[in-house]
Amino acid sequence: MQIDLRTLETKDAYKLMTGAVVPRPIAWVSTIDTDGNRNLAPFSFFTVASRKPPMLCISIGPGVGERKGTVKDTLRNIRDTSKYVINILGADLGEAMHETSLNHAPEVDEFEMAGLTGVLDTVTGVPRVGEAPISFELELDRIIDLGSDHLILGKVVNYHIQEEYYVEPYKVDLDRLNPLGRLAGGYAEMKEFYKLPKVKGGVLNGKS
Repeated sequence: MQIDLRTLETKDAYKLMTGAVVPRPIAWVSTIDTDGNRNLAPFSFFTVASRKPPMLCISIGPGVGERKGTVKDTLRNIRDTSKYVINILGADLGEAMHETSLNHAPEVDEFEMAGLTGVLDTVTGVPRVGEAPISFELELDRIIDLGSDHLILGKVVNYHIQEEYYVEPYKVDLDRLNPLGRLAGGYAEMKEFYKLPKVKGGVLNGKS
């Protein structure tokens, strides 16, 4: 079966793509507007963009539902201030993350709505999620318009990790983190980790 995604409605092509590109990590992005009002929202079009300098990227689409056709608060705030934080969450924070994904008005403080702590020990002046195991502080490098979406590239200027998730030397305890992944219309916990090949004497590079 072959499908030309270019001929489909955007929502239908989106379903096929997000059902295949899984699991996706979730960037829980905190920003502030020019008046200092806080915003927090999750995005699953997210990955590492560069090793040197360390950079991360997220892709943000247009508003949906009642706010269809509008610019999302996160994108507007990053454009205006050039500063933001990407928080990494474990599965235990899934319900709080979901609350911040809802279509709140711009003046609503998602930290308060989700019962989260905004911590300001940051060099960017943007609050990070105190409950998040890991947080990256970023300065905007560039925004690239890609069709209906906006690819945001940011340079990492500071890194926060709670001590219980840190493993020497410079590693993250993934079992403790229990990262939450985004699927097509749902989520998955990642609890089992292993390396390949799983069995000695198994198939490796096409050879037994």
